[in-house]
Amino acid sequence: PQMGSMFYANQCARRKENVVAMLNLHSIGYYSRVEGSQRFPIPLKWFYPQTGNFVTFVGNTSSIGLVKEVVGLFREKVKFPSEGITFPDTSQGIGLSDQWAFWQNGYPALLITDTAPYRYPYHQTGKDASFRLNYEYMARVVAGLEEVIGEMVYIRRR
Repeated sequence: PQMGSMFYANQCARRKENVVAMLNLHSIGYYSRVEGSQRFPIPLKWFYPQTGNFVTFVGNTSSIGLVKEVVGLFREKVKFPSEGITFPDTSQGIGLSDQWAFWQNGYPALLITDTAPYRYPYHQTGKDASFRLNYEYMARVVAGLEEVIGEMVYIRRR
C-alpha cells in the first residue's frame, strides 16, 4: 500500500493543484536546556547548537525559499529558539517523513521537528512516554506556526 502522504501529493500533482507549502510537524515535543543534549553528526555538530532547546525547519534544496520564509516569520512572530537547514534530496534520512512525498511531486515542503533522534534519548524505545514531553514548549511552537501560517496566507492574498 502507498503511504497516505504520497497518495495525497500524487493526487495534488495529477490535478495540477497550486500547493505553495506543506508543513509537516513531526516530533516537536522534546526540549532540553542541558548543554550537550543535542547531538548532530559531523559536520552539522559544528554549525548547530549543542543544547536541544530549539525547533528545526528542514527542507530540501528546492524548498530553500520556503525554509527562509518560514524561519524568518517564525522568529518574527515568536520568541523561541529555531534553526533552519536544507539538504540535497539525496541526503540520507531527509526523506523519512511525509514532506518527502511533496518533494517528489515538486512541491515546497518542510519538516518541522525537535530532531528527536539527535536529542531525545527515548526516541522509538519502550521508555518513550508522554510525561517526557515539554507541553509548554510544544504549545509555543504550535502557536508560532499558527502566526506564521496566518501571515503566509495574508502575504499570498495581497
